[in-house]
Amino acid sequence: MITVEEAQEIIFAKIKTIDSSEIDIQDALGRVLSEDVFSERAIPPWANSAMDGYAVRSEDIKNATKGNPVELKVIERIQAGVKAKSVLREGEAIRIMTGAPMPQGADAIVLQEETEESDSGVVKIYLSVESGESVRVAGEDVEIGDLVVSKGTKLTPPAIGMLANIGMDSCSVYNKPRVAILATGEELVDLKEIPDEGQIFNSNSYALAAQVEEAGGEAILLGIAKDNTEDLVKGIKRGMSADILITSGGVSVGDFDLVKDTLQDLGNEINFWRVRMKPGKPMAFGMLGGNPFFGLPGNPVSTMVSFELFVRPSLLKMQGLKNIFRAKVNATLKGELLKSPERRHYIRAVTTFNENQWESTPLEVQGSNILHSMVKSNSLVLFPEYETKLEDAQTVEVILLDDPNINNN
Repeated sequence: MITVEEAQEIIFAKIKTIDSSEIDIQDALGRVLSEDVFSERAIPPWANSAMDGYAVRSEDIKNATKGNPVELKVIERIQAGVKAKSVLREGEAIRIMTGAPMPQGADAIVLQEETEESDSGVVKIYLSVESGESVRVAGEDVEIGDLVVSKGTKLTPPAIGMLANIGMDSCSVYNKPRVAILATGEELVDLKEIPDEGQIFNSNSYALAAQVEEAGGEAILLGIAKDNTEDLVKGIKRGMSADILITSGGVSVGDFDLVKDTLQDLGNEINFWRVRMKPGKPMAFGMLGGNPFFGLPGNPVSTMVSFELFVRPSLLKMQGLKNIFRAKVNATLKGELLKSPERRHYIRAVTTFNENQWESTPLEVQGSNILHSMVKSNSLVLFPEYETKLEDAQTVEVILLDDPNINNN
């Protein structure tokens, strides 16, 4: 058996960045930018008012106070999107709305609340302001040639807004990896079938498909291959056109665990097939026609945990992301844990942030067949290989599977 880190090193050395395509920015949310984006224009492109008020020459109102207001003649009114026709001269003001371009000759804005305009078109200014007050200067946000969104950025609403702000209606993003999923096992039936005694629904394929989609991939369900070489070969060949093939089940040492041997018989490279971890020890990885193959275990928790540690970061790496791992935190363990040595355990737990510290409470049931434990948990406590006991209140390392407060991509 090899360690988790050794397995990850082998896998990630084989994972290559996928090709890219040009898409509409309206479809780009959550996709990963495949090129640096530089602005060809300044944002804002011209100086404009940051407030509703009056555009003035600051020199004209340098002595204005509440008790000694300065009176200016209002010569024009402009709103956002409208350029002033007049050039502001001494003793004049222009009524201006937020976002409107600064009139020529004006160098400051007096807020509406600090003024009083009469019906005769004269405004009293009750406050002196410095040059530049409430003025958004040209290029304040972005200057021509600035890098606005970097290659490898997962596109969020603000990033897409920035692309639109500089006039881009499309962008180049890495393609979604196509992931073929093949379930194996004589005991499996699909969801529209009625299971006989001894049969179970094929839940792994649907859980894996959801994990693939959550990681930015496109899931392709290949159905179920029964425990015979002919069925396996057909399923594997159907999955060879995808960027990644995942199988679940059939990689252990039972009489009917045929996946590893079938792949080798087809002439494919198997790099490893056991990892020093629990759940998830029986796991195969290799290359299938030049693309990665993951043979995940059949127990549902083992399948999902193995995906989190090996497949998910591979999918993120293929899409050009640099931070491919879930966030880790140090947490206070709530309860005691015991295990035998040699294998690292990933303990399903509920982890919360309370009173300026993380606290992690392991679930009571940890069987690799208990899928409900994955529903209830939001994290995995790392129980190191050669340790046999973790004490209550001990500090432990925790992988956060679902924490909205941490952006780990």
